[in-house]
Amino acid sequence: MLDGTSYSAVSAAPTAALSILAGEPPARRPEFLVTVADARTRRDHLRLRHREFVERQRLFPRSDLDEFDADPQTITLVAVAPDGVVLGGVRLVSHRDPATGADIGWWSGSRLAVVDTRHARGIGAALVRAACAHVESAGALRFDATVQDRHVALFRHLGWDETGPGPVVGGRAHRRMRWPVGLVRRAVEATKAPLGTLLTPLLRHPDGLGPKGFRGDDGAPVPGTDVIAACDAILPSMVERDPEWAGWCSVLVNVNDLTAMGARPVGLLDAVAAPTAGHLDRIVRGLARAADAWDVPVLGGHTQLGVPAALAVTALGTTPAPVRAGGGKVGDRVSLIADLGGEWRPGYRDRQWDSTSRRGGGELRGMAEVIGRLRPAAAKDVSMAGLAGTLGMLAEASGTGAELDIAAIPRPAGASMGAWLGCFPGFAMIVADPEPVHTIPAPLAAAPCGRLTAEPGVRFRWPDGTITVALDSGVTGLGAA
Repeated sequence: MLDGTSYSAVSAAPTAALSILAGEPPARRPEFLVTVADARTRRDHLRLRHREFVERQRLFPRSDLDEFDADPQTITLVAVAPDGVVLGGVRLVSHRDPATGADIGWWSGSRLAVVDTRHARGIGAALVRAACAHVESAGALRFDATVQDRHVALFRHLGWDETGPGPVVGGRAHRRMRWPVGLVRRAVEATKAPLGTLLTPLLRHPDGLGPKGFRGDDGAPVPGTDVIAACDAILPSMVERDPEWAGWCSVLVNVNDLTAMGARPVGLLDAVAAPTAGHLDRIVRGLARAADAWDVPVLGGHTQLGVPAALAVTALGTTPAPVRAGGGKVGDRVSLIADLGGEWRPGYRDRQWDSTSRRGGGELRGMAEVIGRLRPAAAKDVSMAGLAGTLGMLAEASGTGAELDIAAIPRPAGASMGAWLGCFPGFAMIVADPEPVHTIPAPLAAAPCGRLTAEPGVRFRWPDGTITVALDSGVTGLGAA
């Protein structure tokens, strides 16, 4: 465990069988606790580093300090004994965009040092695990380390991958290692990966899951018409705890789906349920406010009281020539068009970016027309699979893979790169076209930030030229449109 306490199911089992007359077994005191260093424990770690790397191993002639130690963004994790003695520590460095200085989700670990390894009691492994957890919680998308050859087995055991030979420092060979950050993969597995299998029965009809060429789209062309239909349900927990926001979002996500296909919204149908009339009133008020903002009427639907809270909305729009998600080709440039204003929705930090609730109706309706004006080869609304997962779905529908240039992705100043790539961003559209999108009317921002590739999945390209794999295959399993 990260607090240094040893635990095994076998050794713990007899405790449960103790007689009640024996009393409570003595609580085992943790041997150490891993925490973010303060000024005192950081100084202790610096001294520990010096003894290990300069005096004992002689990797550095006079000092192991470098420019990262002076960087205020650098973090030190330390393992501290109950009496306050620092037993080990590791340095975590944030590598930012060299052009702008912005965080891009790239971290590395270094200067891992512990007390005499004969008495270390698993401190090194605990520090490595804690480092992985810490950088992922900070929005990391890449986490590297350069490890002495003799420690490679430990890192392999902890789940790290080797990425090649490293430098020789002080006569000791090193290997480059990388922690497989799973943020994008976990988001996809939780939201989209099961769809290919679960939705297979619907494919028995020729137009099941959309006419040919539109499988995997945000909306579905209604056969024989120029109508586009879209449908989204809001998470029941959100409808329960934040009913007005749920009502607003039920319109937002549906209008976004129509926007991605270049369709003009013409009407909504709602299916709403609530345990009480008061709760229903709050849901409907949020829905009505959004319908007014986008100037799209709620034509009817279904309402039910005395049941658990639930909300689903169907949107209808029109276009004679819908934009497909599966219209991209290998070599097309990928651009992100997004509203970067706003802030994290209270209660949904790092999960839902609210850029729309404070916009005026004219701004919202203008944003809803952007794809219809641009007419790109392919477009998709960024959904709960996040930006990277949604790009994976566009690529899968197009029969391609995709690559994102991490440093080129436009994002709000108040969001880490990892959170931005995994959240629901309010209004954001991914487009693929031979021509990149550089400019867009305010309040939107746009920038080319990737390309469609022949290799399936989604990959990240970093400023140092490294490419990492976010997804190694399609997202839904539905295949090309």
